[in-house]
Order: sequence, then C-alpha cells, then structure tokens
Amino acid sequence: MFDLDGKVCLITGGAGSLGLAAARLLHAQGARLALVDRDLATLDNACAEAFGDRAGEVLRLAADVTDEAQVRRAVARTADCFGRIDVLFSNAGTFGTVAPIEDFPTEVFDSVLAVHVRGAFLLAKHAVPHMGRGGSIVLTSSVAATRGDPGVYAYITAKHALTGLMRVLAKDLAPRGIRVNAVAPGPIDNGFQKRVEDDLGQIIGRDGTEFFDEIIPMGRHGTAEEIAASVLYLVSAQSGFTTGHLLMADGGMSA
Repeated sequence: MFDLDGKVCLITGGAGSLGLAAARLLHAQGARLALVDRDLATLDNACAEAFGDRAGEVLRLAADVTDEAQVRRAVARTADCFGRIDVLFSNAGTFGTVAPIEDFPTEVFDSVLAVHVRGAFLLAKHAVPHMGRGGSIVLTSSVAATRGDPGVYAYITAKHALTGLMRVLAKDLAPRGIRVNAVAPGPIDNGFQKRVEDDLGQIIGRDGTEFFDEIIPMGRHGTAEEIAASVLYLVSAQSGFTTGHLLMADGGMSA
C-alpha cells in the first residue's frame, strides 16, 4: 500500500526520535536512506541502535542545516550516492526557550528561526534540482503553527513561518510534479518534548507533562511512530493529489 521500493529519502534531524522512527518506517517500505544530523558519532550510534546489522545500508552525513555549504555538500553526496532524491523530510529542529518579550534572548530567537526556516529553505533549494516528477517534500511543523502561547516567541514564530514556506514551495513545485506538505505533531513522548516540559514546569510551577496531557483532548502524548506514519502517508502515492497541506497529528489540540 505504501510501496517506496527504491525511493531515495533524505532525512534531516536523523538522530532524533522522529527522524529515526520515520527512517525505520520508510526503510521497511523499501526506501533507500540518507540521514543527516549535526554530529556524525551521535548519528552513527543512533543508526546502529535503530537498524542493527543493516545500519551499513544507510548513508550517514554530518551537516548543520543553517550552513548553506554544508547543506549543499550533504545533498550532493546523497545525489552522487543514489543518483537522485525522491523524498526530502526536513525534520531538524530546536526549541529555544520561554521568556517574556523583554527578556527573550535575541540570539536564541535568531538561532531557532535559522534551524527551522532557513534550514528547510536551504534543503529545498539544493534538493529540488535532484528531484523529478513524483517527488515529495515534507516539513516538520507543529501544533505550535496554529497557536500563540505566552513567551514561546522563537519556536511558535518559526513554525508559523514554515507553514508559509511550505505553501509557497507547494505552489512553485506543483507544475514540476513535486508535492510539498507539512506534518504538525502535538506533544510527543520523547526527549525533545521532555526538555520543553521541564522548562515549562519551572515557569508554571507544576509538572509540565501532566499539564500537556490535560490540554490534549486525547489525554496523552503521541509517539514518534504515530507521527512517522503520517510522514509515510504524505511521501507515498497514497497522498498523490495532496500538496500544500498541513496535516495535524496532535491528538485534537488544534480542533
């Protein structure tokens, strides 16, 4: 049903829980993988744990997605190794911090937008020339792209901006047969979210995880595997007439 046999999939944020979950799921459907993360040793260890003795089938690349030269090299290495790129899953991300506007660090605001927005822009810019008809780009957005919460200046702004970038790419690339969508997870049970909730807990004076569970209509966090299933749908032919779409996978938070 979700046959990706031989498709070349480039995934950034490859050492994180969502990147790895998507990689495992796409690989199980026959995809050939290139995973990118900032630290190669961390990525190697993550791949060894996720793929075992099949880790050698995965091309692993170190790159900072905010650095155009490094992005260009990672994309070129992928295209040189596999001959083309069929799927781009732009998934690298960072949260930043939560603070009142007068205290919010400008350098944190800049760095978060650079990773999410500049990073996704650069990846698309350099990957698209290696993509043909039937290609698919998926950006990792967030339920934050539909909300405004006090003090979350960098992350929420970045995720709203990604929605705009996705829609421009979708309109630009549709005549070339390349679809562009975004997946918008709610809180996921992973290390990234745990750090967010620990910071939030200090600010609100209560357990941050319990707070989120109370505001998620389904009453629980999602899993990386559940979000990866949404990514699989968006990159597969099952969503062949879908482009410019923000797919909510948030347990009802945006309803």
